[in-house]
Amino acid sequence: MPESLTEPLSNVDAAWLRMEHPTNLMMISGIMTFDRPIDMAHLKAIFQHRFVDKYVRFRQRVVQPRLSLKTAYWELDPNFDLNAHIHHVALPAPGDRAALQELASDLTSTPLDFSRPLWQMHYIENYEEGCALLMRLHHCIADGMALLGVLLSLTDLSPDSPWPKPADEETAESGEGLLGRAWHTITKPASTAVNVAKQAAGLTGRLLQEGRDTISNPSRILELAEQGRDLSLSAGRLVLRLPDPPTMFKGQLGVSKKVSWTTPLPLDDIKAIKTVAGGTVNDVLVSILTGALRRYLLSQNQRVEGIEFRAAIPVNLRSPEEMETMGNKFGLVFLTMPISIADSVERLHVVRERMTALKNSPEAFAAFGILNALGMTPADIQSEVVKIIGAKATAVLTNVPGPRFPLYLAGQRVRSIMFWVPQSGRLSLGLSIITYANKVFVGICADANLVPDSKTITHFFIEEYEEMMQLVDQAKTLDDLLAQVAAAEEQAQPEPEAATADTAETPPAKATTAPTSSTRCQATTQTGRQCRNSAQADSNYCHIHKKA
Repeated sequence: MPESLTEPLSNVDAAWLRMEHPTNLMMISGIMTFDRPIDMAHLKAIFQHRFVDKYVRFRQRVVQPRLSLKTAYWELDPNFDLNAHIHHVALPAPGDRAALQELASDLTSTPLDFSRPLWQMHYIENYEEGCALLMRLHHCIADGMALLGVLLSLTDLSPDSPWPKPADEETAESGEGLLGRAWHTITKPASTAVNVAKQAAGLTGRLLQEGRDTISNPSRILELAEQGRDLSLSAGRLVLRLPDPPTMFKGQLGVSKKVSWTTPLPLDDIKAIKTVAGGTVNDVLVSILTGALRRYLLSQNQRVEGIEFRAAIPVNLRSPEEMETMGNKFGLVFLTMPISIADSVERLHVVRERMTALKNSPEAFAAFGILNALGMTPADIQSEVVKIIGAKATAVLTNVPGPRFPLYLAGQRVRSIMFWVPQSGRLSLGLSIITYANKVFVGICADANLVPDSKTITHFFIEEYEEMMQLVDQAKTLDDLLAQVAAAEEQAQPEPEAATADTAETPPAKATTAPTSSTRCQATTQTGRQCRNSAQADSNYCHIHKKA
């Protein structure tokens, strides 16, 4: 079937295209690291056959008509050259994570070339003992969930997978993308290949299901939207709600961005925190991130009492069948982050309550409708509406559930994955969370004028995480203590005498020992509950309330 010479942008994709601004580039940037260098010929073969041959969008450029009322459209780049999009650079000494973050910051601040298809990939050598890949794609091409599907289609499930072939040479049983290649491994005799294939077979469905659990419930949103229930009310609330309070994160943007990311955290640790303190994995991560922003404001001598501001959270509206299609299909919900709450457990409870309320709201679909309408309005009107909506939030917060098992690209294992989304609405702060191979990665992208040291926020995130892990350790200690008490009581019981039918009696119920609250902080939190932190050895209060 011949490819169309031109194709108009959808209204939503056009809206993202028009949001492009020198101080706020509408790019999605992602980085993968590897323990060993990658063979460039192998890498280019993968991009040729699984990227540009499979997805025509990556061979198309955007044409913007001179008349503002005309719709922008896609057209095939007549001079498309893969080598113009894949760049080979070397990381300067010492080639560590700090150097990589500096290079990533420079590239994230550099616009794409609009005379070509709107994507670039940089192969970065001299990163530690291996290398890194940094990809940049314009948001008008697709949203984060679609691009995650594209990423998966580039990868393999083992380091020994054969080089990719042209699409017309693919056998029927090999299928397309990661899922098809996983199915092909079932024919191999190794049981491990079968297990991996079974894992991958449900990958797309699990990603969508985890996305529903982490952010919101698309099926519920669509159901509400189809019924028309509260949709107009949600749209009104979205536009008419009061602006966020002024903080150091609000102000005049510059062209330079600073990106950073944390060392990987075990996903099992986050699950342990949620088991002890309540909520979901996403609730825990958002609460820890909120605490990190609180600590950063305090470190800059900023007021935090009574401060709450919103994070715009993208919500996936795709069905499983649409995972590998291009374009944007997501809405936005606005979470009010309780910056003022110092107690980590109390903060988690508040985040959980607010996230639960958002899950039953059609707000995401209302935001999608607004974006769709913006794509049909003149550019100057859209710019004013974007400013109005942007005033309602301070940050963009994205959480993407990645695969739980390791992936391989060009024969090398992907060690880590990180990404950043653009801060639409002229926002200064982008917060990103992604899980991969049972690890959690958290990234910050911030305007260098307003937040010149974004690495400090990631440092505070680790501090908040370690404080929450102390609760897990305390719970384990208490469980061990109760188990020891129960075992001692059992041993102290005298051996029962042999009972006859005449003397047999029902033994009395054994009393249980409830944990005492004497080791807990005696302070009362802002919502009237007793603080759940442990009191310090020389005080009746924890380290937070003792200072107060």
